[in-house]
Amino acid sequence: MNVCESIKALNPYQGGKPISELQRELGLDRVVKLASNENPLGIGQQTVKAMQRAIGEVDRYPDGSGFELKQAIARHLDVSVDIITLGNGSNDVLELIARACVCQSVDEVIFSEYAFVVYPLVTQALGAQAVVTKSIDFGHDLEAMLLAITDNSKLIFIANPNNPTGTLLKDEAVYAFLSRVPNSVTVVLDQAYFEYLDKPDVAIGWLAEFENLIITRTFSKAYGLAGLRVGYALSSGKIADYINRIRQPFNVNHIAQVAAVSALGDQSHLLRSVLANKNGLKQLAAGFDQLGLSYIPSSANFIAVKVADSAWIYTQLLALGFIVRPVEMDNYLRVSIGTAREISDFLEALKSIL
Repeated sequence: MNVCESIKALNPYQGGKPISELQRELGLDRVVKLASNENPLGIGQQTVKAMQRAIGEVDRYPDGSGFELKQAIARHLDVSVDIITLGNGSNDVLELIARACVCQSVDEVIFSEYAFVVYPLVTQALGAQAVVTKSIDFGHDLEAMLLAITDNSKLIFIANPNNPTGTLLKDEAVYAFLSRVPNSVTVVLDQAYFEYLDKPDVAIGWLAEFENLIITRTFSKAYGLAGLRVGYALSSGKIADYINRIRQPFNVNHIAQVAAVSALGDQSHLLRSVLANKNGLKQLAAGFDQLGLSYIPSSANFIAVKVADSAWIYTQLLALGFIVRPVEMDNYLRVSIGTAREISDFLEALKSIL
């Protein structure tokens, strides 16, 4: 089989260790997973009921155009339907965007160090050139990213809030950055954790001004639908048309579409989830302070904490039934926000190891 060299050298994405896998390995009755930035409250009962009703319809193909879901997103954000592209999670959308923008091996994709691991993976898979700019205070250095733009630059990825650091760029800084990026370079503003910010949605208004801007969001985090894989992109109608040309016909399944529509309509559950996250961030930060550990203040639903030996502590935590996420930063572990009890138990376990 003739396989592209870029694929041969590619290390596939590794998700957070599944609970069932750790239970099988160590025979543990209780496992607490704080590794994948999932919603500890789960999904709302309104959405559960909607999914149950949809189960009897899975013998039919889903609506390939996602009509009802697009209508719901359009109403929720007050945007036009034709600017929406649906994906099997926002990861799917990120890959579609890269495939649409990157055409040759000399094409460059710009992203920051300590950014979402999917950016370098999709760049390498396409055989393109990764241009990694140094971070500033663990976040994006927008000036460095601007200076990295060349005639070969095709795509820029910016996660805001950023994963795995949780850092946040101010809206004014992002707007100023967009104003200086050439129209020939597409900018993806990855807002997977936007709902946790609980602030005005100003980025949506930028779409009318910057035709090279794409905003991506997901139902996997604050809406609690990680297992169903639903994400979407917002862009100009022209860009959305191009992305939809390479999108798989049924990339969002029927139950996922129904659940996402219901989740959008259950704002009370979203508000509870956002509040629980705020409280969890405070609880986790206070615990790290008591343990004398430094960490990166986060605007998302996780905190990256520095320890003396991340690999060893990660293994010790697994033995105690706690799954966190090793990240590609020197001796940092990313810890997702869980329930109050899960956080308390995790901090006690961590204290016993240190």
